[in-house]
Amino acid sequence: MKRVVITGMGIISPIGNDVDTFCENVKEGMVGIGPNAAFDTEGYRAKLAAQVNDFNPGDFMDPKAARRMERFCQFAVAAAGQAIADSGLDLKNEDLTRIGVSVGSGIGSLQAIEREYRHLLEKGPKRVNPLLVPLMISNMAAGNVAITYGLKGKCTNIVTACATGTHSIGDAMRYIQCSEADVMVAGGTEAAITPIGIAGFGALTALSASEDPLRASIPFDKERGGFVMGEGAGAVILESYEHAKARGARILAELAGYGATCDAYHITSPAEDGEGAARAMLLAVKEAGIRPEDVDYINAHGTGTHHNDLFETRAIKKAFGEHAYHLKVNSTKSMVGHLLGAAGAVECIVCVKSVMEDYIHATAGYRVPDEELDLDYTVTPQTGKPVRYAISNSLGFGGHNGSLLIAKYTGEGGNQVGECN
Repeated sequence: MKRVVITGMGIISPIGNDVDTFCENVKEGMVGIGPNAAFDTEGYRAKLAAQVNDFNPGDFMDPKAARRMERFCQFAVAAAGQAIADSGLDLKNEDLTRIGVSVGSGIGSLQAIEREYRHLLEKGPKRVNPLLVPLMISNMAAGNVAITYGLKGKCTNIVTACATGTHSIGDAMRYIQCSEADVMVAGGTEAAITPIGIAGFGALTALSASEDPLRASIPFDKERGGFVMGEGAGAVILESYEHAKARGARILAELAGYGATCDAYHITSPAEDGEGAARAMLLAVKEAGIRPEDVDYINAHGTGTHHNDLFETRAIKKAFGEHAYHLKVNSTKSMVGHLLGAAGAVECIVCVKSVMEDYIHATAGYRVPDEELDLDYTVTPQTGKPVRYAISNSLGFGGHNGSLLIAKYTGEGGNQVGECN
């Protein structure tokens, strides 16, 4: 089986539109949440959002092409371009039929649907934009990335709600392991801060009603009351180890394990005993060829809803036993809100930086311990201790669980990996 390494990263987020800015703000504990500026929230339960600021599509792509893309596609193309540049790939000298794209979006463009539905009601069906369908469908993020950069290999769009980014990266890993590609641009993107998006999640009582930006997205805190809608995109460049070495690439980390399971339990709630999520973590550990007690850190799905944080805590205990109490656990959503289909990709980038720099960020805003949640949720950042193996978890509506295991790159030996599933 081929080893898979990470050689480039790109990001658009509420706390930075490039990896360096984002990571510096993560270390500062910056919370990118504020009043929702996308529309008037009078009558809505949730007043806050984690929005991308200072984003000019023309800085990342041809302005004319950008006008034919919805916001979620623009984010994806921007993050992918950053990742390609960061990797040092010279696309002019690569076999583009061996470079693929696996970029997912959980929802696609709600903006396009809302806009054109208004046109339908006010002006009739002949006034609906003829490009409505290709603008709104979620696979257009992957399609636009491939078109923009001329990537002619396997091009897919995973849609598993909040696990989309994680599954997109994990499946891209499989494509490389099974020789379907040498390089994959992988990640997730989302831009669903719209009236119907906020109303829909609000009707589920999934969104925080807090109007205090510092007490709205507070995963694992006893006073948590839901998540804050975020937006953005994350992309990573995955390569076979052989391809990366042959071109002299800078290897950031190794993607050593991937687990994907289903709870088969409920359309919105994770399984109460955490069995499905626990199994996903253990599958990733097994594929990496390590022991559960070798894992140092888990970037949790950690949404800040009552059920998720409780059931994910149970999952970690089920998977790791006594070692669960020696793990560092945190939630990046405490700073950027919930990026839905982009969340797993952004959190994967956090894990890569953690194993590179031996740094684990604090869960911002965590103040009030919950008696049922008794793990180490990283009240203060950890520095000075090696972070060898990190797991990034994503749990999506429908019972979709995904875990990525990121390993510190140690050179030739690497990790022993299993077979294609």
